[in-house]
Amino acid sequence: MKQASRGERVADWFDGRLGSHALGRTYLRKVFPDHWSFLLGEICLYSFAVLILTGVWLTFFFHPSMNEVTYQGSYVPLNGVRMSEAYASTLDISFEVRGGLLIRQVHHWAALVFVAGMLTHMMRHFFTGSYRKPREVNWLFGWLLLFLGMFEGLFGYSLPDDLLSGTGLRFVNGALLAVPIVGTYLSMFLFGGEFPGDDIVARFYALHILVIPGIMAALIVAHVVLVVHHKHTQFAGPGRTERNVVGAPFMPVYLAKAGGFFFLVFGALTLLAAIATVNPVWAYGPFRADQVSTGAQPDWYLGFAEGLVRVMPGWEINLWGHTLVLGVLIPILVFPLLLILIGVYPFLESWVTGDRHEHHLLDRPRNHPVRTGLGAAWISVYLILLAGGGNDIVATQLHLSINTVTWVIRIAVFVLPVAVFALTRRICLGLQLRDRELIEHGRETGIVKRLPHGEYAELHEPLTQARLHTLTAHERPREFVEHESRVELP
Repeated sequence: MKQASRGERVADWFDGRLGSHALGRTYLRKVFPDHWSFLLGEICLYSFAVLILTGVWLTFFFHPSMNEVTYQGSYVPLNGVRMSEAYASTLDISFEVRGGLLIRQVHHWAALVFVAGMLTHMMRHFFTGSYRKPREVNWLFGWLLLFLGMFEGLFGYSLPDDLLSGTGLRFVNGALLAVPIVGTYLSMFLFGGEFPGDDIVARFYALHILVIPGIMAALIVAHVVLVVHHKHTQFAGPGRTERNVVGAPFMPVYLAKAGGFFFLVFGALTLLAAIATVNPVWAYGPFRADQVSTGAQPDWYLGFAEGLVRVMPGWEINLWGHTLVLGVLIPILVFPLLLILIGVYPFLESWVTGDRHEHHLLDRPRNHPVRTGLGAAWISVYLILLAGGGNDIVATQLHLSINTVTWVIRIAVFVLPVAVFALTRRICLGLQLRDRELIEHGRETGIVKRLPHGEYAELHEPLTQARLHTLTAHERPREFVEHESRVELP
């Protein structure tokens, strides 16, 4: 009898204790649908991996201390300037550590792409309806990752203790102080005393490298586990049903694609960091409480929060001897409300529509005009408030009055979403009518034929059965059926 090799004995040892053979047989052949939109989630995952790798490297050289030192380093314009150790170590990483500036910029660009990837990934899930039963909990996990990612970016953005990030912290302090009754206590607890305090960098550092990344890593694992448990969603097509998944197996096809895509994302981030400067802290100088940087802008994912404050009128009211700064209080209440609406939407839709069925096939956005219109309206609100967060830059670049820009944005916040919703809904209904015409008459060929009685008509080619199945594999929305009945009435 042939003796088992060492590798076989090791495999048998693990299989006897962990059941690795059964797990591998079950999950290594798991099927993954093949569609470009599924790569959005992978961009998020790989950007997070790049953030962890570069973040660990940066911790070796960054000093999270607000103790003052006199800078004497490679960046000559700041020599002799008093600054915190955090800012000085950031300059050292940028100018004295070999490859330090590149790693810093890779880290920052990865953070921007990570949040952008999560937002785009959730938009894909929203417009295709993949958040419905049984995936509502996984939607919440993704929403929490987006929420934490925004604040993780804010904390990391504030660590260098430069004038730009200090201006952002002043904004945060003002928002906290606007909270009635407990605002001053919240500010004191966050900053360890009167703004700016001496501990904020160390506190944000602990949150940035330990607490929030740990929570996010756990959420990512839970998110992936639920994806495996529920199986992937897929677009309708021949052979695709609510009970199967059509695609390539995890091993070896998907694993090879995923590995290559990871290095593609890493390479793209590195190339972006090499050619596009981001957050040049040396140009801003160290933070001083008596100075504010000109043209201060937060990272894009928090720009809409600043836009809420900038376009809000400076209202104040006095109640029981206390002043409520509504010009700040209302925006900081609307900011989380806009995010909470994203998190609870699957449950709101299920409650309104009464839909309690499981869904594993994705919708085409045109087949759900109301949902698509709501998503487009939310995006329009976000974009107009993002412009509001840079109203001074918009006014300067377009040579307009900042008051004019502010009033245009104030009006657009209420008018534009309604207009976008109505327009998007009409476009979706029009696309549905176009699909119906294709189903009934076929595809236009561009060939014109003269009929025996002299009439000219374009020839149509019947659609393939696969195409017909894709166009008809969905429930017809009630509003579209009602629209048809109104049109066909004599």
